[in-house]
Amino acid sequence: MKFHTTLFHRFESDGVPFAYVTPTAAVVQLDEMTSEIIDNFSDGEGAEPGPWLETLEVERQPQAREAFDELAAMGMLRPVGAPTAPPEQQPPMPYPLATLVLNVTNKCNLSCTYCYEYGEDRVSDQKKPDGTPRLPMMTEETACKSVDFLLKSSEGRNGVSITFFGGETLLNFGTIRAATEYAVGRGKERGRPVAFALTTNATMLTDEVIDFLVEHKFGVNISIDGNKGDQDRHRTFSSGRGSYDIIVPRIRKFLEKNRPHGRPVGARVTLTAGMAPVPETYHHLIDEIGFDSVGFAPVTSAEDREYALADGHMGQILSDFEILSQQYVEAALAGKRHGFSNLHDLIQEIHQGINKAHPCGAGLGLMGVSTEGELGLCHRFVESGEHGLGTIEDGIDEQKRSEFLNATHISKKIPCHQCFARPHCSGGCYHEAYVRYKDPASPNLHYCEWIRAWTDLGLRSYAAIAQGNPEFLRNYESASGAPAPVIEKDEVNR
Repeated sequence: MKFHTTLFHRFESDGVPFAYVTPTAAVVQLDEMTSEIIDNFSDGEGAEPGPWLETLEVERQPQAREAFDELAAMGMLRPVGAPTAPPEQQPPMPYPLATLVLNVTNKCNLSCTYCYEYGEDRVSDQKKPDGTPRLPMMTEETACKSVDFLLKSSEGRNGVSITFFGGETLLNFGTIRAATEYAVGRGKERGRPVAFALTTNATMLTDEVIDFLVEHKFGVNISIDGNKGDQDRHRTFSSGRGSYDIIVPRIRKFLEKNRPHGRPVGARVTLTAGMAPVPETYHHLIDEIGFDSVGFAPVTSAEDREYALADGHMGQILSDFEILSQQYVEAALAGKRHGFSNLHDLIQEIHQGINKAHPCGAGLGLMGVSTEGELGLCHRFVESGEHGLGTIEDGIDEQKRSEFLNATHISKKIPCHQCFARPHCSGGCYHEAYVRYKDPASPNLHYCEWIRAWTDLGLRSYAAIAQGNPEFLRNYESASGAPAPVIEKDEVNR
């Protein structure tokens, strides 16, 4: 039987050769023997292992046989003619939910230029099919019913999470408080603890709100774009007044109260054309304001927007990410944590062997809930009509859910089948695909080269840590201390 190599990516770290095996998401350090095997079996027509072994010195043959078998077990070698595309394997349905994102309000007190909720790129319909306007605020009753729906739809989970979202989430603090207190009680009754998260622009971080978030150990992401110039360029009030001077004192007060007892607080930066360099923004937010971590996300927009990112911008972002990645690795080698969350998340996926069939948990372990209780793929698709998946009252439309997951499975994205980075990308964000191509099932082809380069950077960073301070890799393992199981990641953070 002839064998040939599967899809893989070679890279080096500190002069040591490695390979990333796409079908199994395995990272393999190469030696002389494994490199020789890969070179010999890279021909698409394949080769017979028996005759090849006989060409080697007798004393090398046992080592070669063992190395060949190990590479085959890792998925780097397979028989010629065996399927090369990832198989379509849907999880058992109905798949239990892990996270609900409650869009508690459609209103916002800022008028950010790039906002997908109110800008030209929005997918939500602000009116119902009968032409009447949608509720701007989720009621306490709907929020509490959402809690019950989540607990009912998450059988088999040890715990669940609720993320509150907007608009500006804290405009509906009363509903957030009521839903949180209700969820704590109901979670205890069901033996399923509920964790809470919230995204905010920080304009409404009052003392009352801060105390509540700290008490209930909220995971908080604050949308902030960096220094005063970058923040006030796009994140303004309707009057045009910038928000930086208002939010920074409130953020600092929250961080001071939260740090002794709360969960880490992250900054979420939207990258747009004309911003300060990424490392400069990172250090401003970490060193000068005091965030625990910073995550960067390229703006989601059509190409003709003045703030949209072109190829040149994306190349500069990658260069900036490389600078931050070097700093991250240096910190890891010294046994210290670093707050560059993009790289942390990627390395964690690499270490855990994550191999995604879908780019995120939207429609799978995660759903969004509109102000009126409609279920959407995620927070970006609530109230979008055609992407609705049911209601909290009637439950999930399982047929529509299955049809969507089937259509967006990596096996259906033909351009992805020859991409080594597909285990981490799986075609990219559904919302981005819808904005660019009017089809959430389409691969984000405009990001392909960038994603491959970013994944390569993550692999090199991971290998550097694995060689220089392997004990640090425990930071990417499950709470038990053992490597986490290889599963499809079904939750997203924003």
